[in-house]
Amino acid sequence: MQAGPHHLRLTAQARSSASALEEVAAWLNSASEPSSLWLHVADRVLTLPELRAIQDLLGERGFLLERVQAETTLGLVAAAAMGLETGLSQTNTTPEPARTEPERLTIHRGTLRSGDHLEVNGSLLVLGDVNPGARVSAAGDVRIWGRLRGVAHAGSGGNQQARIVALQLRPLQLRIAGAVARGPDDQPPAGFCEQAVLRGGAIAIEPAEPQWPVETGSVSG
Repeated sequence: MQAGPHHLRLTAQARSSASALEEVAAWLNSASEPSSLWLHVADRVLTLPELRAIQDLLGERGFLLERVQAETTLGLVAAAAMGLETGLSQTNTTPEPARTEPERLTIHRGTLRSGDHLEVNGSLLVLGDVNPGARVSAAGDVRIWGRLRGVAHAGSGGNQQARIVALQLRPLQLRIAGAVARGPDDQPPAGFCEQAVLRGGAIAIEPAEPQWPVETGSVSG
């Protein structure tokens, strides 16, 4: 009978001083016979290089990284980009107060180019760039796992709690609910996501938080 997969659970970000790769390496020192493995990343948001390094390390020891489980949608982006199985885990923490954004999530795979216009009723996650001349609009959040250089509108139905997040937030125009602003001109900080949010009725740019409670929806592209 074939044994089931191993389950490797990482420590939540706030309770660990070690990187994900360091935790995996420590686990391998006491791991049993190699097999397929499910990696539970808790609330961590691993980048593509981080997850590939973990996959390579596991492969060197004969383990096949088969699936990634995370507590947030953003925690699954790198795994989805690598073609791994993904799934959302239930958290044991007290949930935050309900936000007014719709719960439905649409995931679009691929870059949006000049002339493309993508509009959704819920929240939107784009796995790719939004080039100049392209537009994205969502009643909830807009998340770009890539460069945002076109036009983005979050909270299109008037939701002032909505936000726009990107790995590189340099759009031609930002809109949140009824507020409008131009994107920043300076270079983004290396290694950090940025978000646009409403502060006092005006759009502000600040470091992005990894948490995102949206859990269901569809995939396009």
